[in-house]
Amino acid sequence: MTARCVMVLGTSSGAGKSLLATALCRWYARQGFKVAPFKAQNMSNNARVVAGGEIGAAQYFQALAAQAEPDVRMNPLLLKPESDTHSQVVLLGQVDEALSRQPWRGRSASVWPVLAQSLDALRSECEVVVIEGAGSPAEINLRDSDVVNMRVAAHGDAQCLLVTDIDRGGAFAHLYGTWALLDAGERGRIRGFVLNKFRGDAALLAPGPQLLEQLTGVPTVATLPMWRQHGLPEEDGFFHPLSPAPDATRQLTVAVIAYPRISNLDEFQPLANIPGVQLLWARTPAQLAQADWIVLPGSKHTSGDLAWLRARRLDAAVARHAAAGRPVLGICGGLQMLGEALIDPHGIDGNGPGLGLLPLVTVFEAGKTVARTTAVFGQVAGAWSALAGIALQGYEIHHGRTAQHPAMGPALPVMERALAWQNAQGNVLGVYLHGLFESPAVLQALFGAGVPTLETVFDGLADYADRHFASGVLRRLLQA
Repeated sequence: MTARCVMVLGTSSGAGKSLLATALCRWYARQGFKVAPFKAQNMSNNARVVAGGEIGAAQYFQALAAQAEPDVRMNPLLLKPESDTHSQVVLLGQVDEALSRQPWRGRSASVWPVLAQSLDALRSECEVVVIEGAGSPAEINLRDSDVVNMRVAAHGDAQCLLVTDIDRGGAFAHLYGTWALLDAGERGRIRGFVLNKFRGDAALLAPGPQLLEQLTGVPTVATLPMWRQHGLPEEDGFFHPLSPAPDATRQLTVAVIAYPRISNLDEFQPLANIPGVQLLWARTPAQLAQADWIVLPGSKHTSGDLAWLRARRLDAAVARHAAAGRPVLGICGGLQMLGEALIDPHGIDGNGPGLGLLPLVTVFEAGKTVARTTAVFGQVAGAWSALAGIALQGYEIHHGRTAQHPAMGPALPVMERALAWQNAQGNVLGVYLHGLFESPAVLQALFGAGVPTLETVFDGLADYADRHFASGVLRRLLQA
């Protein structure tokens, strides 16, 4: 096989590339094609464990939408920000320390052969590859070092859609400006414009699309209505406002602390889909005071996020919540924060005192644990007792080993292989496994409810594309 490539570009980050690429993966798969997703370079702390290591969460979900087994070639270069000026570089699923130390612009020559070979391999195995770009292809300051947008489009001979977020305003200018900043050969790859997140009467768009086509020769092939409840996790950022509107149906508020280097936040999307549950991304003590549950999520820089948490007095708010016997959950880096201390002999993350809610100590190691894991909750007490006996299929992505503090009373292990503990009172639980709220058994046990399956979400996205793209456009992209 030599797959035809369909590429989704955007006028900016957040324009809707990931959502549209996921929809197209399922749409083409439902037409009977063998499909794979591809994004040459992704910058995200939302990662999933797949065959060969880790990739960005968006490509993991796109692979599932394409009915393909996720693997590292689908996102061969993953940048995981650790600070405003430094990222951990993951190449073909594995951390590459040498590339992590290399200046941004200097990496292109080193990584391009691997990215091109990954795309070539997927094309040789499939009939359609749906490629997602990054940011905007018109970042002229990055043109010489581009390894993710038009260089990929040219290498894969891709037919491209350019999507913009019309809800931000200025959509026609964004589309025209992006198109105008491409060179002539690159412009010829743009087969259609897509207006995303539209609200209102579509008739009011005229004559905008027609005038834009006169200027560029490119038709507007879809106007996608605003759809907030599609059920797919965002590639990055938050699913809901930090301060959501009051909800009269709310029965339970779950506050997830949104520290700066939060990671794997996509695993909380199912909570947003449960009736009566309000998911709150919290950054102030006042927000935590509203919560029934407090969750400390994963972190790409545990000690740094812990320092941020203390600087905002969130540590005291968490302590008050726990002292009142109310539920606290820590996942991965959040589990490490709940302990007594972080010890970093190799300069991986940083030393520091923990929150002291579990008698545990974490020692950061040079090696990184990246694994898909299945484990069973043992005896679980108190607020989390409904989890007892549930088998959890999840994944681990962390530096560090966590163990009992030798001079303190024991924490209660509630999962084999040192994967989870709780305090004696039973209200504070720490778990190393990501994916807790993606388990139907866990959701049923904790909330008495299920949520739409991913298959339902993917089919809904394909139906959405089917309804709103001009007839025949998606098929013609394979024939251009």
